[in-house]
Amino acid sequence: MIGALAHAPDPRVASREAFADGLSRFDRAKPICVLGHFDADGLSAVAILVRALRQAGWRAEPVTTAKGETPWDESVAAKLAEIGPGGLILTDLGTRAQPVLPGCATIVIDHHLPTGEPEGAVTISGNGLSPEPTSALLAWWACEALGANDDLLWLAALGLIGDMADGAGFPELERAQQRWGKTALKDATSLVNAPRRTAAADPGPALRLLLEGDGPKVITKSDSDDARALVAAKAEVREAVEAARRVPPRVVGDVALIRFHAAQQIHPLIAQQWRGRLADKIVLAANTGYRPGWVHFAARSATGRNLVDFLAEHRPSGADGRYGNGHAQATGGALRIPDWNSFVADLGFPDQQVPA
Repeated sequence: MIGALAHAPDPRVASREAFADGLSRFDRAKPICVLGHFDADGLSAVAILVRALRQAGWRAEPVTTAKGETPWDESVAAKLAEIGPGGLILTDLGTRAQPVLPGCATIVIDHHLPTGEPEGAVTISGNGLSPEPTSALLAWWACEALGANDDLLWLAALGLIGDMADGAGFPELERAQQRWGKTALKDATSLVNAPRRTAAADPGPALRLLLEGDGPKVITKSDSDDARALVAAKAEVREAVEAARRVPPRVVGDVALIRFHAAQQIHPLIAQQWRGRLADKIVLAANTGYRPGWVHFAARSATGRNLVDFLAEHRPSGADGRYGNGHAQATGGALRIPDWNSFVADLGFPDQQVPA
């Protein structure tokens, strides 16, 4: 039940109990699929879940979404069906009413604003808790149901840092920093986050390091091919950001729009950079080059305005599940070009329409 953690006397205990309940519904004769997002929080959550399950004797297979893909796409259902899971764990992918794999017992571990709850699934949601735990921390709490998992705490720390929850006061992060080092964890998070923003958006190197490593230095100090791939990814993203940050914003009313063309997923970074400089505006950073036929954009604001509600007010008729999800202060989406053109015209930016 969504919101259950927010009302639980101890959300850590509630997470553990809910996870045990969800696992009891799985078919242990078949592998478990752990499907997650490919940012630092999502990858860390996947790694925690897979490693803890394997340590407890379960067969667990990690799966991530690809560039421009959502869990509800047919391509994802096909990937999962090939594995033939006896249970499905979704993490850091949002919470919707539609099942990802109908008929398969499911656990959802997430902290984004839910838009529904899949019937029959066990949902462990951090939304509504204050401070709000990230998906990786929720996964770490949940996996205590499988036994001691202190060796995986560094992965939960990467998720907290990656989703900017490192200042929220979670004692788990303090413990991780004391054991593995604050700088090492921060540097590792930056590297793990980099590949998903590249043109190729290949999470493989980062996920392999998280599944096999014993701490952040396997990422920051290793000379392995995977570690070098993360360094190269970070350099690629840095170069793309430097080019896009020179694009001036267009302002109409309380909205500032920065539009650029880049193969890299840098629109959230550009929106965040302009958020402080345009503190009284809703900042939209729009990327016409991330995926052919689409405009991907990020919305940020220092005004305190609920951006999910703002996007709902301006939702174009053709928008799908890729639009307007996430957090009240950090959201965005992807629109096909005709829908983008309708969206920006409605906001007062007809000159920012894109040729179809």
